[in-house]
Order: sequence, then structure tokens, then C-alpha cells
Amino acid sequence: MPTSEPAFDTRLLKQLTLVSALVPAVLLGWDAWHGQLGVNAVNFVIRTTGLVGLVLITLSLLVTPVRELTGWGRAIAMRRGLGVVGFAYLTVHFLVFFLLDRQASVSSTVHEIATRRYLWFGTSALLLMLPLAATSMDVMVARLGATAWKRLHRLAYPIAVGAVVHYYLLVKSDVTQPLAFAAAIGVLLLYRVVRHYLRGRSTAAGRHRSAGAVRVGPTAVTRPAVAGTRGRSTPRQWAGELLVSRIVDETPDIKTFRLAAVDGGPLPFSYAAGQYLNLALTVDGRRVNRSYTIASSPTRAGYCEISVKRGQGAGSCYLHDVCREGQRVRVSAPAGAFVFDPVSASRVVLIAGGIGITPLLSTIRGLTDRAWTGDIYLLYSVRTAADVAFRDELTELASRFANLHLRIMVSRDPRPLREAASGLVVPGQITAETLTSFVPELRRGPVFLCGPAPMMAAMRETLVAIGVPDVEIVQEAFVSRPEVVDEALDGDAHAADAPLPGGETAIVFRRAGCTVDAAPGQTVLEAAEDAGVVIPYECRSGICGQCKTALISGRVAMEVQDALSRADRARGLILACQARALQPIEIDA
Repeated sequence: MPTSEPAFDTRLLKQLTLVSALVPAVLLGWDAWHGQLGVNAVNFVIRTTGLVGLVLITLSLLVTPVRELTGWGRAIAMRRGLGVVGFAYLTVHFLVFFLLDRQASVSSTVHEIATRRYLWFGTSALLLMLPLAATSMDVMVARLGATAWKRLHRLAYPIAVGAVVHYYLLVKSDVTQPLAFAAAIGVLLLYRVVRHYLRGRSTAAGRHRSAGAVRVGPTAVTRPAVAGTRGRSTPRQWAGELLVSRIVDETPDIKTFRLAAVDGGPLPFSYAAGQYLNLALTVDGRRVNRSYTIASSPTRAGYCEISVKRGQGAGSCYLHDVCREGQRVRVSAPAGAFVFDPVSASRVVLIAGGIGITPLLSTIRGLTDRAWTGDIYLLYSVRTAADVAFRDELTELASRFANLHLRIMVSRDPRPLREAASGLVVPGQITAETLTSFVPELRRGPVFLCGPAPMMAAMRETLVAIGVPDVEIVQEAFVSRPEVVDEALDGDAHAADAPLPGGETAIVFRRAGCTVDAAPGQTVLEAAEDAGVVIPYECRSGICGQCKTALISGRVAMEVQDALSRADRARGLILACQARALQPIEIDA
């Protein structure tokens, strides 16, 4: 069983980094105060601040490789501090040159920079650092967005190269130190290039494998990306049958279904807390694919559980009304990236709405099973007291684990709540005041959201307004999706377009060079799997978009199209997991 790092406050690590980085400045000030800077004091200060700034910039680039190679996630807390203080030293380096060496003369400074090559590189590096320093705060990370912020801060590498060239050209005799810096920067840059290349290949291979490229009998072997599996092989996605070993009523409209291996052994797959299963159900003679989040702890190898709220859809109605203990269901698992990595943080904030509690419950169960020492804050919002699922278990876990902090918000129940006096269950909705009073110093994440879309949108806006960086907020869409088995055709569709009852429809897979006769109601993806044609997929619910495929000719109907943009539709793309042929069709696959 993997173990988590000992608890260590990242704020303390940041403070230690800052104090350590300022030690040279303190020593330099001490020497200046006591007149121990040598004959050329100005030159000594310029050289010292420049050298210390270059050291700190180099160390800031070293943080990511150290974090990735050692698994010490909290090392990331040092990176921005090293970079900012390094910028401060280099700024002092330039200001001393400008104010004391050039006597604050703009013209003299500009002339000196223009005529000396080493100053071209040094000045360029310092100017490139300005946007990095200006965007070093969390509020700027949130404003720019994670992707744009990361792209901008790749400037750290050309900055380091410019600083090293500046140092090399400045030194007139012994170039040992600048060459040592050049070697270090070169190794770090090479590491980044190699890592980028290997990750690109891994991603491409993962997408290929997620199509079920290796098909053995009834199973398709794939490898989804899983967060928090550093140092371990990625779990394989598995397909086959599981046994419904137990069904438990959690609330009047939520049931938990325990799934176990048919032979009674351990589960034939592993998963991470927050991932989901894909169930292939037969409803009224037709296949219905639905995705359900795993609610159990990944530490329990003998079974996994899904907790399903009854709705109007065919999948949930079937599970509640028809499914019985001892029955077998066809499953593919696991999938999804709504996963918390306990190595990278000292606390986690979980906010759930309604049945959105399930992936967060899996996270809590997994963390408490492993005796994770970080703080866990769970805010769980429901409409009425009767809607609180897993109330007794959550209360019991909170009483056993001092690091699990629980608050259940009931928004619409006028009746008195028996736990209200304890503060565990309180009336009202989750507001900014609720968040800040419950979670101390809520200006950092990670924060995991799962619930209805409007609730998550409101929570995200509130969290960002409080000061939590948007990049540290992770959310999982857990909304009611259409589950109509018979697709409604457009008003202008011709009756002749629909396949005759009981008839088969030809699907041509152009690139594979084969044609199959799809059974009534069979999706393009299912027909492709039967024919051994590879089409990438993940969720099988029309949400992730992995199975986008070009429709060359013919007509299809899709009950869910969430992953298709207007541009996708204009290009004739369909979702293979949802598309059912209304007439003979040709697919670019």
C-alpha cells in the first residue's frame, strides 16, 4: 500500500525558501555596514548580486525535475519564491550598475549597453523577467489561466541562457564558473525537451490504446491517464462482467450497488478515487451505456461500489427497478481524471452537491484508509435532511479522524435537524461566508467540486472571488443527462431514413477497408468493436469527445452530443459512442 508524505506545511516551506534566499543579502549588507566590501565596493556588489540571482534562477528551474524524479510534490512550493527573489537580486544588480557605476545617467547607461555585447544579453534577460515577476502572484495565475501562465513562464529558460551568456562574456580570464552554469542550464533544458518528447509519445500511445487496440475475446485492453500514480504503472482499463453482490438503500432514491469479481477473487482491475465505471445495460432488449462514479475506496481490492440516484433515465430506472443481487453486469473500467494526488498537497477541500458526493466519498474513504495526515474539508449540500446519503458513515469517520472536517448544508428543510447542535449538519446554502468560516485561510487549493452544473459554476465563481486560484479548482460534471433510448428524429427527417424494425444497417469503415451490418440500435463504436476497427473512446457517454469521427456519407442519430462544438458539427464529426445509423453510412475510421 502506498504511503503519503509526512505532513509539512507548504507555507513554512515557502518561508524557509525566502529566508534562505535572503541570507546573501543580509551578509552583503553586514559587510557593507562594516566596510568589508573591498577596494572596489560597487563592483563587488554588482558581481555578488548577479551571481546570487543566477544561482536562484538556476535552482528555480531545478525544482520541477526534483519534484518529478523524487515524487516530493511539495517541492513545487519553492519554485516561485526562488524565481521572485532571483529577480530581486538581478534588479539590484542592474540598479547598482545604473545608480553607482553609471551615476544614474540614462545616456551613459544606454551607451554602455549598446556598445558592450555582454550587456545585450544581461539586459535582455532582465527585461524578459519583468512579465514573469508581474504574474508571480496567485491572482495573476487565476486571471491568465493555467495554460497561458505556464506558457509565459517558459521564458525562464531563455532568461537563464541569456544570464549565463552575459556572465561568460563578462569574465575575461577564468570561465570555470560560467561554464559550470552553462552545463547545469543545458542539462535542465535537455531534461525538459526529453520529458516533453516522452510525454507526447505517451499521450499519443495512451489515446491509441484507449481505443481498445488489443482485443482478446470479450475484453478490450486500454490505459487511461490516472493522476497520482507517480512511480507506478498506469492501471489497465478492463472490460468484462462483474457480479452484483449486494444492493443497499442509502436514501429513498439512492441505492448502492456492490460489484465483485464473478469468481469471488479480487477485482480484475485497479482504480483511483474519483474515477468511474462504464456499464453496458440491456434495457427492453436494447443496449444502454451509462457511466457511474465509483464511491468505494480503491484500497478495497475485493469489490467496488457505485451509488446511483433514481431519475427518469433508462439506466437509473433499470438499476433501481430491475437489477437484483446475484445478477451479472457488463462493465469497462476505470476511466476519468477527477483524481486527487495526496502527495502534492497538505490539505484538500471537497465540495459536493447531491449525488455529486460519490467521487468525493471515494476520495475520503481512500485517504482515511491510508491514514493520510493532511487536512480534509468536506462541504456537502443537499435539499432536505432525507437527501443526506452516507450520513452515519461520514459522521463516524469525522469522529475517528481529527483531520476530517465535515459540514452538511441542508437548504430546503424547515424541520429541525438532529445534528444541528453538533455543527455537522446546518441549515442554509454554501456561501462565501460558509467557506471562509469552515476552511481556514482559503486562498489556495486544491478544491474539488462535484454536483449540478449551476451549483459548480456558482461555487467556482465564489472561490475565485475569495482568492483561490482558478487553476487550483477541479470540477467534475455530474448532471442529469438525457437517457432516452429511442432517439427523436429531426422534423425534416424522412421516414425512409430510419432503419426498418429488426433490420440491419450497413456501416462502411473506409480506412479499415471493411463493412459491417450493424444490429438495430447498435452504435458506431459498438459496431467498430465487433469488427475489430480501432476508434478511440473513454466515457462512452458522449461527454469526453475522444470518439469524434468524421461521417463521410449517410445519416445518424445521437441522443447525447455534449462533446461536439458547432465547428465539429460543421465538419461533419459525430460521436461514435452515441451515433446510430439511420441508413447505410460511411465512416472515416
